[in-house]
Amino acid sequence: MNLDFDKAIDVSVPIHPGMLHWGRRPEVEIVESRTAGDASNVSRWRIGTHTGTHIDAPAHFIDGGKTVDRLDLSALNGAARVLDLTHVKEQITAADLDAAGLGSEERVLLRTSNSEGVLRSPWKARQWVGLAPDGAERLIEAGVRTAGIDYLSIEAVAHTTDWPTHQLLCAADVLILEVVDLLHTPAGVYDMLSLPVPLQGAEAAPSRTVLLPRDEA
Repeated sequence: MNLDFDKAIDVSVPIHPGMLHWGRRPEVEIVESRTAGDASNVSRWRIGTHTGTHIDAPAHFIDGGKTVDRLDLSALNGAARVLDLTHVKEQITAADLDAAGLGSEERVLLRTSNSEGVLRSPWKARQWVGLAPDGAERLIEAGVRTAGIDYLSIEAVAHTTDWPTHQLLCAADVLILEVVDLLHTPAGVYDMLSLPVPLQGAEAAPSRTVLLPRDEA
């Protein structure tokens, strides 16, 4: 793995109270402050497990599934292929994945028009590009261990009642990486590093994620 961090692309989204969110906004409380005469600066943050760039573990949709503290980190770290799907309007299908050049990498990041559009708004959109159920089946068939996308949910809007894409991926132990900013990440193969906070028993957790370009990417 190439560990030249001078060339690393940080695809994580900074966490702050005014950010794009699903549910409740992050909240920050200043507990101690040097300007107030305290010895140090200390803050308390209230955030959801699905805040910012984060991992959905199988336990998100599967009773008894792995929680974030029990994940095999090898599923999140290694060769990752970024697929250019910016032309897709609503749902990424199996045919779209194949046409975009789905390879043998165990980590796949779906770069869509979300990165340039709705990801940059502080408000949840009514429409975004997600992964169709047959697209999820294609990733599972290809041996993908982590699937990422550039929005709050990998689920297409049309399926946010029964959540079939999440159900399929979680049941197959495929980790879901959401809110990945791929605006400045061309299609190709990278080395990915993603380390979720090991919240014991949690179904999800924020995960700082970077991509390291490969010479052949």
